Amino acid sequence: DSMFYVLYFQEPGVAEAELERDVRQTLLKMLAGGSVAGGLGERLPGDPIGMVRRDGGLLTDRSAPTSLPNWLTQADLDFYIGEFERTGFRGGLNWYRNADKNWELLASLAGAKVTVPALYMVGDRDLILAFQGMDKVVANLASLVPQLRAKIILPGCGHWTQQERAPEVNAAMIDFLRQL
Repeated sequence: DSMFYVLYFQEPGVAEAELERDVRQTLLKMLAGGSVAGGLGERLPGDPIGMVRRDGGLLTDRSAPTSLPNWLTQADLDFYIGEFERTGFRGGLNWYRNADKNWELLASLAGAKVTVPALYMVGDRDLILAFQGMDKVVANLASLVPQLRAKIILPGCGHWTQQERAPEVNAAMIDFLRQL
């Protein structure tokens, strides 16, 4: 039995207890596990997306890599560990806990379009693309973002796009900004 990850995050203290138990292991599993270099493989049809086992947690079925992905240095990892040990994960989790209030506050923007120039980039192995309906959202993005200048889907790239593919992301952003 499992639940959607956003629901797992709702009860204050539950996800924090799991994620803060061993911050190093949490970050290794989350950062490396969301990247192609860290072992993110192809998703099989019918694989659950964004689900958390009720008898485990977010990290239960994730393994820590034996080495760091090529885009994550030990110095960066140590910095992230220090910051999350100092602050915990509550701030980030509270974003998910505030989803209903955000819908309420932003109700007046329903149907609004993004009217400023925009660039869309995503890795083709980012699990976000596997969520139901995302194929239609991405295909119809220009109808919601009339000044969409480019839609770039990076092959062989996972969730941490700007870290995994820094040169391509930087080049695309510079090109986008030069066109403004």
